[in-house]
Amino acid sequence: QVQLVESGGGSVQAGGSLRLSCTASGLIFEDYAMGWFRQAPGKEREGLACISSSGDNAYYTNSVKGRFTISRDNAKNAIYLQMSSLKPDDTAMYYCAADQTIDYCSGSFYEFGYFGQGAQVTVSS
Repeated sequence: QVQLVESGGGSVQAGGSLRLSCTASGLIFEDYAMGWFRQAPGKEREGLACISSSGDNAYYTNSVKGRFTISRDNAKNAIYLQMSSLKPDDTAMYYCAADQTIDYCSGSFYEFGYFGQGAQVTVSS
């Protein structure tokens, strides 16, 4: 079965940086588009970034564009989310996700069906 495991969460002060990692197993990794989501307490889960299976296409939601960078290493079955200029509003549980049907990342996140268990990111002011 598909398993996604996030790591790298933690606490940071506003303006700081963190790098999340996600390792995948139980799937042919290079066949899957990958994404990052987050969910803050009392809020709906929000799609943040998507990267195509080959890594040549990426999409970012407006709230993180220019601050977050998604990348992948198909040789390691891993994706990453480099987060910089962090704000207290970025505090949330962060999830990586996988989908086999997305060919081009263009802002639609509803297709993602596999999710990891999450990594907590806390940004203090």
